[in-house]
Amino acid sequence: MTKPSLTALLNINKPLIIAPMFLVSNTKMVIEAMNSGVAGCIPALNYRTLEELRESILELKAAKVQGGSFGYNLIVNKSNIKYKDQLAVLCTEKVDFIITSLGSPEETIREAHKVGIKVFCDVTDLAFAKKVESLGADALIAVNNVAGGHRGNLGPEELIKELDSKTTLPVISAGGVSTKADLDTMLGYGAVGVSVGSPFIASFESSVSQEYKQACVDYGAKDIVLTEKISGTPCTVINTPYVQKVGTKQSWLEKSLSKNKTLKKWVKMIRYLLGSNAVTKAATEVTYKTVWVAGPTIENTKSIQPVSKIIDTITL
Repeated sequence: MTKPSLTALLNINKPLIIAPMFLVSNTKMVIEAMNSGVAGCIPALNYRTLEELRESILELKAAKVQGGSFGYNLIVNKSNIKYKDQLAVLCTEKVDFIITSLGSPEETIREAHKVGIKVFCDVTDLAFAKKVESLGADALIAVNNVAGGHRGNLGPEELIKELDSKTTLPVISAGGVSTKADLDTMLGYGAVGVSVGSPFIASFESSVSQEYKQACVDYGAKDIVLTEKISGTPCTVINTPYVQKVGTKQSWLEKSLSKNKTLKKWVKMIRYLLGSNAVTKAATEVTYKTVWVAGPTIENTKSIQPVSKIIDTITL
């Protein structure tokens, strides 16, 4: 069975999605992505209101060109209290695709397919991949152990080959790509395309502070650590002096509350909100409390560049 390529799935020229990144992604980045013949994706949570979300969609629809595509990322678990309203806006305005994360995509797939929107689902293992396959997902975003942010546990080769051989869905690899050689390696494992995030943090168009961008230039793969302090789920961040000071593990109280069946949901939601606020503050202003999310592919970030140049580095 021949699986559709990413270029065919999204009608783009090159098999690349600029991954959705909290606070980093914006319409400027996605417009540059489309103009370069790839796809771009923005977290719906980057917008405080539904009207701001709608305005961003209308801006991207107006800027869309042949060979480019745009989509949005939805957090589909209970920590995102805006989820259902965000999904309704995306479906009403008919975006090109949706990437789901951190929960069951069943409702998203059902509603999106009614209006012709493709749904790609973040997965980290075969069990969840089989689940979303049964729900009718259009492709898998295979999040491996060198991805930035919330990463998986399996290496790219093992994860891609397993998902490709044991599901009927196209596999889009997420994590470990910052050069053309990396892209070719993932395609060689059986991926139909890649989703790339961290190399685009240090772009002219990204929304974060100059200091955050420069940190991606100054630090490297060896400086990336996992922290439980943001959402309770391990997340990769740059090991700044502040991160070293506060540590990367949950406190005994947080761990105890997280194991309580009654309180677990609320603790996770509060932890997510507190962590998001910390990341927001660090991304937009320089303080001693600096929590900068990034993955090990910043190793190859040597300067702050335009999105179009970074795309060329990966695809040409």
